[in-house]
Amino acid sequence: MTEQQNQSAVVEETREAVEKTPQPEKTGKEKGGNKTSLVLSAVAIAIALAAGVGLYSMHKQQLSRQNAASSALAAQIAALQKSQEGQKTELEGIIRQQADQLTAAKSQQDALAKQLEEVQQKVAVISGSDAKTWLLAQADFLVKVAGRKLWSDQDVTTAAALLKSADASLADMNDPSLIGARRAITDDIASLSAVSQVDYDGIILKVNQLANQIDNLRLADNNDDDSPMDSDSEELSSSIGEWRINLQKSWQSFMDSFITIRRRDETAVPLLAPNQDVYLRENIRSRLLVAAQAVPRHQEETYKQALENVSTWVRAYYDTDDATTKAFLEEVDKLSQQSITMSVPENLQSQAILEKLMQTRVRNLMAQPAVAQSGAPAPAPTPAVPAPAPAPQGE
Repeated sequence: MTEQQNQSAVVEETREAVEKTPQPEKTGKEKGGNKTSLVLSAVAIAIALAAGVGLYSMHKQQLSRQNAASSALAAQIAALQKSQEGQKTELEGIIRQQADQLTAAKSQQDALAKQLEEVQQKVAVISGSDAKTWLLAQADFLVKVAGRKLWSDQDVTTAAALLKSADASLADMNDPSLIGARRAITDDIASLSAVSQVDYDGIILKVNQLANQIDNLRLADNNDDDSPMDSDSEELSSSIGEWRINLQKSWQSFMDSFITIRRRDETAVPLLAPNQDVYLRENIRSRLLVAAQAVPRHQEETYKQALENVSTWVRAYYDTDDATTKAFLEEVDKLSQQSITMSVPENLQSQAILEKLMQTRVRNLMAQPAVAQSGAPAPAPTPAVPAPAPAPQGE
C-alpha cells in the first residue's frame, strides 16, 4: 500500500512540472490560417442568413395560400348551407302538397265508398223485394232482340223462338197481372207464323249450282251459211279431150255462185271470237255471284237484274236447242220469278207493353234508395291538386 501511494505521488509531481513548462510562441503561418477561418465563418454566416430569409419568404407564401384556400372553403360551405336551406324549404312545401293530396284522396275514397254503399242498397232492395223482376227484364230483352232479328235480318224463325222464350220467362213469374203481356206475345207469334218464309239458303245453293254448270254449256254454231250445194258438181277432168265438158262445168259453177240468196227466219246470232269464250263465261259467273250476294241482303231488284243479264247472254251466245242449255235457262227463269223479300209485321205489340212494365216496376224500383237518401247532402267535389315539381339536385 505504501509503495503504491509513493508511485502516485511521483506521477502527480511529474504532471505538475510538465504543466509549468513555458509554451513556445505561434509562428506567422498560424496567424494567416486564423484570418482564413474568419472569412469562411463570415461566408457561412451570410449563407445562413440568406437561407433564413428564403425560408421565411417561402413560409409566408404558403401561409397566404392556405389563407386563400380557407376562404374559398368557407365560401363553399356557406353556399352549401344556403342550398340545403332552400332544398329544405322546397321539401317542406312538397310534403305539404302531398299531405293535401292525401286528404283529397281520402275524401274521394269516402265518397266512392258511399256510392258503393248506395249501389249495394239498391241491389239489396231489388233482390229482397222482387227477385222475379229479373225475369221481366229478361223477357223485355228477348222481345227487343226478336224485333232486331225480324226487321234487320228478316229471320222469322229466330224471332219466333225468341218470343217463345220471352213468354216462358213471363210464365215463370206466375204473375196474373202479366196476362196482357203474354197475350200480346202470343199474338206476335201467331202473326209471324202466318208469314210466308223464303228459303234463302236454297236459293243461294241453286244460284251457285248454275255457276258451276256454265262450263257445260255449248256455244251456238255460227258457221252455217246455208250455201247452196250443187249435187251435180264434180271435179274437172284432166283430159284435154273433155275440155268442152270442163268449160261447161266451170261456167255453171260460176253462174251458181255469182248470186247467192240466204234466208234468215230468226234473229242472227252474234259472232263470238274463240278467245272471248272465257270472258263470256266469267261474266255470266260474276252476274250469278252478284245474284247470290243479293239474296241475304234482300236486294230484289239487283237479284232480278243479274238473272236477267244471265238469261240474255245465254240465249244470245249459246245453243238454245241443247238440252243442257234449256235446263239452265229454265232454272234461271224459275229463280228470277221467285221473290226474295218477305212482308213481315212492322211492329210487335208486346214491345210497348213490356217497355211500360219495365218503367213501372224495374226502373222505379231502382230509384227507391236514391229517393230515400235524397235528404243527405251530396259530397263536395274534391279540387284537383297539381302534381309537385321535382326537387332540384344539390351540388
